[in-house]
Amino acid sequence: MSLLELNNVSSGYGKMIVLEKISMHVDEGEIISLLGPNGSGKTTLLNTIFGLADVFEGEIRFNGVDIRGKSPDKIAALGIGYSPQQQNIFPNFTVEENLLLGAYLRKDKEIKKDMEEIFEIFPEIERRRRNLAKTLSGGERQMLAVARALMLKPKLLLCDEPTAGLAPKAASLLAKKIREIRERGTTIIIVEQNAKIALTISDRTYVLVGGRIVAHDSSANLLTKKDLEQLYFK
Repeated sequence: MSLLELNNVSSGYGKMIVLEKISMHVDEGEIISLLGPNGSGKTTLLNTIFGLADVFEGEIRFNGVDIRGKSPDKIAALGIGYSPQQQNIFPNFTVEENLLLGAYLRKDKEIKKDMEEIFEIFPEIERRRRNLAKTLSGGERQMLAVARALMLKPKLLLCDEPTAGLAPKAASLLAKKIREIRERGTTIIIVEQNAKIALTISDRTYVLVGGRIVAHDSSANLLTKKDLEQLYFK
């Protein structure tokens, strides 16, 4: 059984339909990338999974549970973490406080221990743990956003454009961190404009154009296609 399944899902906002008849699956331990031009519905797909968009038809199942219509806090409690592209940190709180806020749904006593393990993945922000988040560089802020989502201990992590606006070196470093997160047992869906990074770190890729899936293949196969961008204009 797949960790996440979408079957013929149409969704959007209010009366506006953005995605039509989306069917996809995510197996445990995978990194899935979502590619497509601006406005193709990639972020809306993440919002749909996380309960931030209106679902008009279809089925969404996570770990065997129907999550269609559930609120984001209920979906997060089931084990889905979300690192959005915008407004993904609390700038006037310290790095540590941001991470503690990421664990707001947890009631266990392992939060501080897990924070130290996350700092092992992101030593760049561990050095700034008592600094306000607004003093971090762009790359450090994106690391903090991902780290904050990880504090929930999610089974599935949704990452929206984590390398957007970063210099190539910082983007490459963050991509390596994402692979390390998967190696530690978290399944990941990543939206990326940088197709090369997305295809290099992911196992499978779905290409969206105009709110529909127009291609699905292993990322290794798509990486060899010189005409990949032509799929965007079908």
